[in-house]
Amino acid sequence: MANSLKANVPPTGRVTAEEEIAGEIGEQTGGKAMDDTLEEPTEEEEHEEERKARAAAEEATSRDRAAQRQFMAIEEMVQTERNYLKHLQLCTVTIHNNLQKLQPPPPNLDNMFQHIDEVMDVSSRLLSLLDQSQILHINPKFLETLCDSFLSLSQDIEMAYKEYLANYNNITALENSYKQKETLWLEMVKIIKSSAPDVNASTLSFFLVMPVQRIARYPLLLQTIQKHTDPQHPAYSTLEHTVHTAVQINCRINEYKRFREVADKYKKTENLTIKDKINRLSGHSIAKKTARLSQYIKHETGMVPKLKDEGFDTLAGFFFVLERGVSELHDNMKAYLHHLQRFLSCRPEEADLDLEGEKAALFSKEITVALRQWIYPAYEKRLKTLVFKPLSSLRELMAGPRNLIRKRQDKLLDYELIEEKSNLNFEEQAIANTYKTMNTLLLTELPQFNGKALQLLWATLEAFSCLQRDLAADMEQLATSFTHQLPHSNLEAGEFWKWAECLVLEGSRRLESLCQSAQDDLNAPIVQALSPGSERRLKTLTAKHGSEKIYQLTGPVVGTRDLDLTLSKGELVAVVSEMDTRGERRRWLVDAGGPRGYVPASKLTRYHQVTVDLPPSPHLNVTPTGPGPRRHSYTPGAQPLLTIMTTPCFQVYAGYDFTARSSHELSLRAGEPVRVVEPHDKRGSKEWSLVEARGQRGYVPSNYLAVLPSVIASPTFPYC
Repeated sequence: MANSLKANVPPTGRVTAEEEIAGEIGEQTGGKAMDDTLEEPTEEEEHEEERKARAAAEEATSRDRAAQRQFMAIEEMVQTERNYLKHLQLCTVTIHNNLQKLQPPPPNLDNMFQHIDEVMDVSSRLLSLLDQSQILHINPKFLETLCDSFLSLSQDIEMAYKEYLANYNNITALENSYKQKETLWLEMVKIIKSSAPDVNASTLSFFLVMPVQRIARYPLLLQTIQKHTDPQHPAYSTLEHTVHTAVQINCRINEYKRFREVADKYKKTENLTIKDKINRLSGHSIAKKTARLSQYIKHETGMVPKLKDEGFDTLAGFFFVLERGVSELHDNMKAYLHHLQRFLSCRPEEADLDLEGEKAALFSKEITVALRQWIYPAYEKRLKTLVFKPLSSLRELMAGPRNLIRKRQDKLLDYELIEEKSNLNFEEQAIANTYKTMNTLLLTELPQFNGKALQLLWATLEAFSCLQRDLAADMEQLATSFTHQLPHSNLEAGEFWKWAECLVLEGSRRLESLCQSAQDDLNAPIVQALSPGSERRLKTLTAKHGSEKIYQLTGPVVGTRDLDLTLSKGELVAVVSEMDTRGERRRWLVDAGGPRGYVPASKLTRYHQVTVDLPPSPHLNVTPTGPGPRRHSYTPGAQPLLTIMTTPCFQVYAGYDFTARSSHELSLRAGEPVRVVEPHDKRGSKEWSLVEARGQRGYVPSNYLAVLPSVIASPTFPYC
């Protein structure tokens, strides 16, 4: 193009303005063309662009593939949850109902399905939360909904599954017991197959093991979803937290299951015979028990300090106080029911009561019949259901924690022996782990047990109080229906209360008099003739301790604590110490002529031996016949007044003068005729006899009485 321009230049050498403009335009155009030639892309740049395009395409494909896998993982988790719940419902509803129709039904069948309802409930709630969101699984927001739903139910999931898994060993043991009964097991397999034809199942464990597998599968499913989720996803942090929560739930469930296995192992109460205990002895067990005893002696003697845990000691102390209260209340309630049954067995309405007026007798019979047939039986039934049965169950439940506390003490002695060792072998490490597990278990669950037991105890007492109130209301209603027919029903209020007060006071005085009379009859005189055995014991104790140390029991004593004695009323003992080892003066150490032990000081009184000098009787000659009761024979006077021989009639006379020392005894004079009412006292002892003379009754020593023919004795005695 430049050459062409030069060819057109005039020869004169002059250049016009148009030519200059045309030349400039040509130069610019030519320069631009050259620049375009220089900026054309090279092969390397083209290859780089192709690689970037392929990388972008592969990345997009990878993202699509990851999203597809994430969707498949989410779909798998949701769909398997639906199938899992469907199988549990099939097992607990259809199969369970069909098995119950067996005659007879399998024993303890309901125990196979313990805690599975809670598992099904939490699973259905999880699916319900996902369905309520109404978001498609392919929607990115569904992942956030899934994580939030699982986290919101995490505590409920843990509570439901840990109880089920802790009880799973009992489920398998119960199913194995069914397998041992061949006929029953074949019937159960037949029902299971017919109830679930679409499932290849022949045992209940096929369904009941599913919760065990499901709780362990949650972390795996969530980790798979996390693996195929972009870290830039808005719900990724929530998903990561959900995965961590699922793993922690499994860890806590495993730890709880281990605690329960230790508790189930040591809380059992075994009633072993001596033979069984001897058969269990081995060199290892003897060595272990010897080491524990040695460590215990070192603690008690102060050679080795104890490991103290004030928190545990407080919990254990409260538990033992609570256990004692429940046990005493249970025993009292049992005695109360026994007395109530004895009361109901009485039928006073069938007797002809000597009451004033026919109406009073009629009312008494109607009231008694209503009490015995309707009011008290209903009260007894409610009392057993609302009070006695809960107390019995609570008392049985306390055996487990009590055994665990005692076993912890044994494991603590074992643990103290290896505590200071730096390197522990496998067996020693197992001992340490067992003690720590039991200690942690008790510190965690004993406060909860104490609280629940205390609540149940208060609820039982409240129910008992309400029953008493209802009983009083029923009796008031019953009595009100008859009071308007009684004579005093028309009295004014002031006169009525005055009459009622006088009647109550009169009844109270009569009752007090009756009680006093009964008490006097029951409290037979302590000072009485001693039996040969008591005389020998008295001589032995007097020679050993002195007469000033001899005491007598004023009432029966039943030992309730260690080293307490059980003695009868009137027994002689020698006081060794007027306090126990703790300095308590309410318990005295006594010698009972052989065994030594403690008795309440309030039951002891100083013994005063009563000696009665028997005056020589001109009519009786006492001939001792050894250690047995003395016999009396009659020695007639020098010349009897009557010589007529007649058929003798025997009469009981007082052989000696006797002065009564209490209201229970009767004073007699020698030769006075008496009538023997009972030849023994209230306890059946023949050393005292109940006699009647001069219209009075009382006890006299049996050896003061003589049986003589009346035809011989009558003329010579002043009381003939």
